[in-house]
Amino acid sequence: MQPSDELARSLPTFKEWVPLTARVVILFVFAIIFQCSGGIYLASVSQMIGATTLMHEDIMMAGYASFVGMAMVFPVLFPLKFRFTNRTIFITVSIGFAACNIISMNTHSQVVLTGVCFISGVLRMWGTFECFSTLLLRITPSRTFALFFCVIYSVILGSVQLSGIITVYLSYFYTWQYMHYFIIGLLLIVGLLSCLLLRPFRVQEALPLKGIDWLGGILWSVILLLLIFVFNYGEYYDWLDSFNIRAALIAALVLGVAHYFRMKRLRNPYIDMKIIHYPHLFTVLFLFTAMFVFLATPTVLQNVYTGAILHFDSLHTISLNWAVLAGLLLGSMFTWLTLVRLHWKFKTMIFIGLALLVANQVIFYFLISPDTSKEMLYLPLICRGAGNMILYIVLTFYCSQVIPFSQMFQALAILGFIRNGIGTPMATALVSRMLTVTHKANYLSLSSELDAQNQLVDHLSFNAIYGELQRQSLLVSIKEIFGYVAIFGILLLLAFLLTKYPPINKYVRMPVFSLPRRLREIKLFRRPKYTVEELLK
Repeated sequence: MQPSDELARSLPTFKEWVPLTARVVILFVFAIIFQCSGGIYLASVSQMIGATTLMHEDIMMAGYASFVGMAMVFPVLFPLKFRFTNRTIFITVSIGFAACNIISMNTHSQVVLTGVCFISGVLRMWGTFECFSTLLLRITPSRTFALFFCVIYSVILGSVQLSGIITVYLSYFYTWQYMHYFIIGLLLIVGLLSCLLLRPFRVQEALPLKGIDWLGGILWSVILLLLIFVFNYGEYYDWLDSFNIRAALIAALVLGVAHYFRMKRLRNPYIDMKIIHYPHLFTVLFLFTAMFVFLATPTVLQNVYTGAILHFDSLHTISLNWAVLAGLLLGSMFTWLTLVRLHWKFKTMIFIGLALLVANQVIFYFLISPDTSKEMLYLPLICRGAGNMILYIVLTFYCSQVIPFSQMFQALAILGFIRNGIGTPMATALVSRMLTVTHKANYLSLSSELDAQNQLVDHLSFNAIYGELQRQSLLVSIKEIFGYVAIFGILLLLAFLLTKYPPINKYVRMPVFSLPRRLREIKLFRRPKYTVEELLK
């Protein structure tokens, strides 16, 4: 290990009297606080609607803007790191984040809320990246990015579930503003600890922020926000029958074409489109899109099912996040063991992740019933969390293997177009549209049997008949959509098995017949003592 690596492992940005263990813990806590923070908290949408006079779509648009900010800051994360010290970054992010929370809980303007949430997304990713880039050599001295991604996504995806749980509990017992007060307090503690424990340490001279295509980043953000507007407000404005939706699509198309020709004239555009020529990048984008379709059914249908059919309150509904969190941690540990220690193939790992998400759809299909208990939902939710974690880690690590590190963060920004941009609103709009269409069709089909000749309902009141009709048509619709998505997932798995997937991993694969012996002999949390020749025997 080089002397510079030894210096980086000691985390010299802290003052000398801070113990090394405390330095590592503090940075992990900072990362968790940044990931639990946001301009708004989507778990409290229903309370915000009544308090701010905004529509559900307005608040969701602001939430999606936060995700766009997280995606678009990727190409400039390293220039920002080399321009400012850790201390300056942490203080700036904590104070800026606190200001975003104050503005977002007091404004009633949808435009202001969207802009503030976009800035909060930038700050969220900036602070998280600063924590983990500082901890890189503490996590993996050999720079094994598979292990690094296991740790990163455990914190990121786990914090999403934890943030939702805290938000619902504070909103249930107090009001939705208390989540903002709680996060503001944590952010002020981060800023105070940064002032007391960190020092303005630099390994090299500060690099100026010159030559960055800031206008390109703004144009990409506007294009993504226009597309998100289409998917988010499409159902409300009746899609292409609305002038607003048509205008947003045309504006996104015109800006996209103009920006494309503009990038061709620049030496260093914000995102170099040469990245799209790297092998299998579109395959990764397609897999992320499919993953969000699988994740959209729980997002849309699970809340409808638990609320309208099972009549769970907010506390019982959010308690299901613990099962998802357990699945995320299990998926992270499984990926660490198989990808980092046993060096399984990418195709095997992607297939396992997709299979777990498909299993979530299949199990839910058979569980849809008014008599389902909460404990019966734990298994599909664990499968959902584990599959989500495996695919995030494996697909991101795959990109790091096929794309040079100099362009890696631009590639992550392109992946962010799906992961943090249009992926979630597009999949949510698709599933919501399917639910609307199937619910209307099933309602009409079932109501045709309710006439004066039906002796089963002639003694019931109109309200009882109407309520049961709504309930049964909704049950059939939810079950039907889970079935459609499950069929799509099974076909995708079959197509994936038949697709040629050339290996690119430079690590030695573990032969299948030696796996049981290897699992018995492997020493966890240590480097394997096997040589390449021994593994090939």
